[in-house]
Amino acid sequence: MLAHAQELVYSLKELMPTQYQKDNLEAMLALFLEAQGHPLPEHSQTKSPSAISRFLNINPWSTREMIRVVRSASLQTVLNVLASSGKGRKPFLQVIIDLTTLEKRGKFQEFGDLIRVYNGKRGLHLVVVYLVIGRCRIPWNFRVWRGKGTPSPAQLGLKLVKRLPKLLTQRFETIILADTAFGSIEFLEGVRRLKYHAITGVAISRKLADGRLLRHLHKTWATGLSVWFKVSCYCFLVLLET
Repeated sequence: MLAHAQELVYSLKELMPTQYQKDNLEAMLALFLEAQGHPLPEHSQTKSPSAISRFLNINPWSTREMIRVVRSASLQTVLNVLASSGKGRKPFLQVIIDLTTLEKRGKFQEFGDLIRVYNGKRGLHLVVVYLVIGRCRIPWNFRVWRGKGTPSPAQLGLKLVKRLPKLLTQRFETIILADTAFGSIEFLEGVRRLKYHAITGVAISRKLADGRLLRHLHKTWATGLSVWFKVSCYCFLVLLET
């Protein structure tokens, strides 16, 4: 694993067009790899916070190419682990979909229409996908929610699920994990058509097949209760804390 990590770091450094940028990238990676809980630029012992800030915001280097290199290395590592584990039932691939807000204050003309208000928070709203395989959690993909009148977070999440690499989904039993923001009928039906499993949060305002709202079950439900939702053929297992 260490050899693969070192090879990846060297590959990323070679993508930097100048030695100055290579040094900045190395300083950033050192902050993360130390794993001391101090990854911010001001904790760097080799580069100033302003130098790292310029590296992230101004210096021209290919973000897309870096993403491709990291993805390729991650896939290869996972496939190597899978090959060494021997034959048997398909292992599980957990796909976590999360809506993350990077809060922003002030004016950011360079972001155009990307800064929006969602659930009372103003900032950059990202639908992020993580792949969890064993003890590894890999940030894989993301989309920016651009506001009302554009694809919803659930629709963006479904697009990201459809773009999962077949190299993994064909070799793993795929489980989609998401919160209430992704509990729409469109999202769940899309996941089912892909023949994946889905575990999502469900809003208490959701109607059941018998017309009742989910919030009305609080006096009669029990851990492990199965319920049927209106306009859907899904049966959900409701797990509750007592």
